Amino acid sequence: MAQILPPFESWRRIDAWLATHAASDFALLNPPATRDDIQQAERLLGTPLPGDLAESLQCHNGVSAWAAFLPEQSPLTVSGIMDHWQTCMGVAAENDGLTRRPWDDEPWWDPLWIPWAQSADGGTQVIDQRPGPDAGRLGWAGHSGGGDFTDSWPDLASLLHAVAQALCEGGDVRGLHPYLTTQGELWWDEEGCEELNSHPLRTAPIGPP
Repeated sequence: MAQILPPFESWRRIDAWLATHAASDFALLNPPATRDDIQQAERLLGTPLPGDLAESLQCHNGVSAWAAFLPEQSPLTVSGIMDHWQTCMGVAAENDGLTRRPWDDEPWWDPLWIPWAQSADGGTQVIDQRPGPDAGRLGWAGHSGGGDFTDSWPDLASLLHAVAQALCEGGDVRGLHPYLTTQGELWWDEEGCEELNSHPLRTAPIGPP
């Protein structure tokens, strides 16, 4: 099994690819979060951030606008993480969302789910910080039904590694391949996809390494 790169190294490769091939996406990446930013979030959440999330935030404090350079999700800022967590905690408290319903495998929300990214339709991707063998895995939560950890990534570092590898060496990220839109923005879709919203897509170039 190939060694998973740490987030700072995966981001170095992703940054280089975006700067070369998708400059408008690269411009959306925020500067690094400070250690004070991260500590403020940890105080609110009542738990340390996952190590790979803290390292990722110290590469980029999320993005300034939603972007698709990660498949199906756009990374949140530290303030976005705190806002999402507080919102979901409030909604869950008002609607018994912290209790698993008999027909669901997971509750609607858990205090130890750390939101780190958001989909285009407002779904929240979380890192599961509950103790146990699955600690650190990624999943979707805070939308309709209980949380969903089906076929989840084991951790954020693994996802970032896969993205960097697909962009710089070729391949896909669990069936999603990189493309460029007519505006030069990165998009991920199934193999053989030729258009997005009636506009043509072209296969994304590979590299730099």
